[in-house]
Amino acid sequence: MDHFDIVVIGSGPAGQKAAIAAAKLGKRAAIVERRHMVGGVCINTGTIPSKTLREAVLYLTGLNQRELYGQSYRLKSDITVGDLSARTMHVVGKEIDVIQNQLARNSVTMLIGNAYFVEPHEIAVEDATGDLKRVSADHFVIAVGTRPARPSTVEFDGITVVDSDQILAMDRVPGSMVVVGAGVIGIEYASMFAALGTKVTVIEQRPTMLDFCDREIVEALQYQLRERGVTFRYGEHVRTVENHPSGTLTILESGKKIPADTVLYSAGRQGVSDELRVEAAGLTADARGRLKVDEHFRTAVDHIYAVGDIIGFPALAATSMEQGRRAAYHAFDEPVGATDADLQPIGIYAIPEISFVGRTEDQLTTANIPFEVGVARYRELARGAIMGDSYGLLKLLVHAEERTLLGVHAFGSNAAELVHIGQTVMGLSGTVDYLVDAVFNYPTLAEGYKVAALDAVNKMRAIARVRAEGHRLDLDAGEPAVG
Repeated sequence: MDHFDIVVIGSGPAGQKAAIAAAKLGKRAAIVERRHMVGGVCINTGTIPSKTLREAVLYLTGLNQRELYGQSYRLKSDITVGDLSARTMHVVGKEIDVIQNQLARNSVTMLIGNAYFVEPHEIAVEDATGDLKRVSADHFVIAVGTRPARPSTVEFDGITVVDSDQILAMDRVPGSMVVVGAGVIGIEYASMFAALGTKVTVIEQRPTMLDFCDREIVEALQYQLRERGVTFRYGEHVRTVENHPSGTLTILESGKKIPADTVLYSAGRQGVSDELRVEAAGLTADARGRLKVDEHFRTAVDHIYAVGDIIGFPALAATSMEQGRRAAYHAFDEPVGATDADLQPIGIYAIPEISFVGRTEDQLTTANIPFEVGVARYRELARGAIMGDSYGLLKLLVHAEERTLLGVHAFGSNAAELVHIGQTVMGLSGTVDYLVDAVFNYPTLAEGYKVAALDAVNKMRAIARVRAEGHRLDLDAGEPAVG
């Protein structure tokens, strides 16, 4: 039986970083993955292919150029699945090669097969032929991720009724689509297919979408999607989906019936801990297959860690990578700096893009924290005009007394890149005054930070001016000054 210092189950972003971090510490590390899933869901059916698809859609439809060349502008009039998948396959292939090279370069042993626990310090790895290999380790990191949740009332055929893992394998661009679930994945795909000209209907049981985002930003996205013909049905529950030769019929609890060529069911994901037989290791998963961990990503069993989507929110590739690194460091008593969960950026790759870091206006209001808002609109920036983006915006939430940044919210082109400037200022406890005094390249979208900072400071200055004037009038009247 092979023995390792650490065995990582799953080669997605969290698993890769955990294994490589351990190897960099001089530990003997192994990573287990199924044969056709090197890189995990992220590389094969999730983040990388969906974001590559988004880039292909933007390029082929010419969507970002229409403000400059007219609404009829398109790079290609008849876009096929082949056009879209060619770019996706190229990028996925390159990313898999990069991952395999990184693991090999760091002497991480790759074990191909399906893993499950035999006992707390031992797993079995079953290959495609059914042969079993026993492996033991001092530490384990579970990084197996999730799979799409599939309700029993819906029959998935992978062609007309699909989940978020199957949608990339469709053989055509549908003329109409129902998207069930207005979460991150649902909204990303809804926006992509709407850009392709698909008539999209989004069904969501909650009263709004993306309720963890800033309300103004969500309203801006919703407006843009409606402009592209997307219909939203909030407060609705899907009773069943019927599959007919002529298409699908989504039947809602309210009695509404919505016909469409394709239904994308994107209502949550389920952890795959059941396949690991975690009970044999002394662990118990919750109803959604997720594992509970402490602040070091350690499970109830001290030598077993869990990272990535399997532990729940935020379930992002970026945060998962950092969780994997921190878990490996903790396992081998390697010091690691403190992290602030409030400073982890969120990126939503819809069309248009959303990204934010810190708190929203609603959160600050609920917490009774005084703040001022500074906004820069892309149409005010020369770079926005050059790019043909007049709808984007950058919003800063500034503490009204301490002048520190409490939140940064970006909407529009390159939002996920732009947010990192604000993240850095927040991480270094900088104030809005730094952004006011800083010089940014011109023309850039980053210049929006200065515009938004000046907007917030001018509002704060107006408040101070009113208070100072009131103070002067009180003194002139011979009355005790107030405030």
